[in-house]
Amino acid sequence: MSSVNITLVQSPLIWEDISANLEAFTQKLKTLDKPTDLIVFPEMFNTGFTMRASDFSEPMDGPSMEWISKTAADYSCVCTASLIIRDSGHYFNRLIWMRPDGSYAAYDKRHLFRMMGENRVFSQGSKRIIMRLGEWRFLPLICYDLRFPVWSRSLEEYDALIYIANWPEARGNAWRTLLRARALENLSFAIGVNRVGKDPKGNVFAGDSMVIDFKGRTCLEIPSHSDSLATATLSLSELNAFRENFPAHKDADSFSIY
Repeated sequence: MSSVNITLVQSPLIWEDISANLEAFTQKLKTLDKPTDLIVFPEMFNTGFTMRASDFSEPMDGPSMEWISKTAADYSCVCTASLIIRDSGHYFNRLIWMRPDGSYAAYDKRHLFRMMGENRVFSQGSKRIIMRLGEWRFLPLICYDLRFPVWSRSLEEYDALIYIANWPEARGNAWRTLLRARALENLSFAIGVNRVGKDPKGNVFAGDSMVIDFKGRTCLEIPSHSDSLATATLSLSELNAFRENFPAHKDADSFSIY
């Protein structure tokens, strides 16, 4: 699989209504008009960015996990999204990487957004996951993680970064700039999937979901405030050829994260 098709789902989120969001995504995916390898949903795709974890968390066998599993099977692809999970007495903003056979991996958000009190409600993740899809290697991360280059840094570990987000329009310039920076500094693709609409706190979300390539060029961008999905086809052979001709990663500083 030297090429991969990635579908970005840019959507409004219905505040704290799990069943309504799952139904909305079910209907939206019916507009997908060609096969895809990976479908990427926004952060906290089933609730919006709520801090009411005790009211809207689910166990790992809850209805939202069942929906993600069924969707991956129905579309014969990987699906990734985050949701509020309760596990061993803790709440996590947990990203799920669901395969079509029902197997999955999980990543707990490392950088919790203190300006909204996320760090007071959720437990912090401690480990990244590198996910394989054919020949491709992906590092999936969540929203605020985008601001922290050390956590995103590649030492030849992956081919594409994924950031799923609830990133307000007021900080849209940071979103666009940092996605481009992460792609350039890591010689990788950077995929950002953000929601649109407005939440009850008055935050407006423009989306600006996009794919940036290893040269900092925009491969795909969904228009601001558009409720839509779009698919990008990415070439691993083009990425590897660029890395071979411009091997800046060979001069990167080595480090360990504690």
